[in-house]
Amino acid sequence: MDIVCIGILVADTIAHTVNHLPERGKLQQVDIIELFSGGCAANAAIDMSKLGLKVSLIGKIGDDGFGYYIKNTLQKANVDITGLTIDKVNGTSASIVTVDSSGERTFLHYTGANASFTEEDISYNLIQSTDMVFVAGSFLMPQFDGEPCAAFLKKAKAMCKYTALDTAWDATGRWMKVLKPCMEYIDLFMPSYEEAVNLSGKTDPKDIADVFIEMGVKTVVIKLGSKGCFINDIRGEKHILPAFTQEKVVDTTGAGDAFCAGFLTGMSLGWSLQDCGVYANAVGAHCVMAVGSTAGITSFKEISDFIKDKDRGM
Repeated sequence: MDIVCIGILVADTIAHTVNHLPERGKLQQVDIIELFSGGCAANAAIDMSKLGLKVSLIGKIGDDGFGYYIKNTLQKANVDITGLTIDKVNGTSASIVTVDSSGERTFLHYTGANASFTEEDISYNLIQSTDMVFVAGSFLMPQFDGEPCAAFLKKAKAMCKYTALDTAWDATGRWMKVLKPCMEYIDLFMPSYEEAVNLSGKTDPKDIADVFIEMGVKTVVIKLGSKGCFINDIRGEKHILPAFTQEKVVDTTGAGDAFCAGFLTGMSLGWSLQDCGVYANAVGAHCVMAVGSTAGITSFKEISDFIKDKDRGM
């Protein structure tokens, strides 16, 4: 197994296009409503599988229609689901996502089974089978976030695994109070800029990265959205890499997860940090070309060719 993803799985019901909500009690028509698999771990796992990696997913779903849908979607994407567990009490986590004409999305979220996910749900046999583990969706797993996650990462490091972590938005406002125990066990940390600002108390990407590295993180990658990414590692290597521009942004749902999938794909192949960042930007660019968290992701070769074409000025 190339990588094991641990984290949140979500059923996303996406409504497109919604520039404003209807008045209370009124109806408003939209262009389309579709159901997609979502959640940081599920998105990244599917994306990396499309890019050619062998991926296993550890997470929790409910015993319901949304759960069966996510399970089937993962299987169709050739993601190993032997680490998936069923919550008999809580429903599958779900979001209602509205997408406006600019491609920006807004979420209504039900935590569901993700809220009951604990370290005890993790199969360490699966962890033993890989060289790399990726925790995706911190702050949305209240029984796993913080000390339990740190305990898992510590065990993974003891097993000589490369550890990566990505955060979600912390609606509770606890931020570093929750994540601090994990930092010394993270090899690769990939928050969005907004999340990184709240975690660090800084606004300049270089200052933000310094905070995380001082806490023990080996490599910091800050996702800057349409501005690309900033990379800084413990040895002092730094890169500011611009995003690939697109004529039309259709849907930004899952773009951050796609970026992580691209970066981790490069890491699994032993690439330089700069090459990983360029590839991650390209995978993120493909994500926004289609509606849904993973629909825009193509093959490893197609995205590599996309980068070559852009480098030639095409």
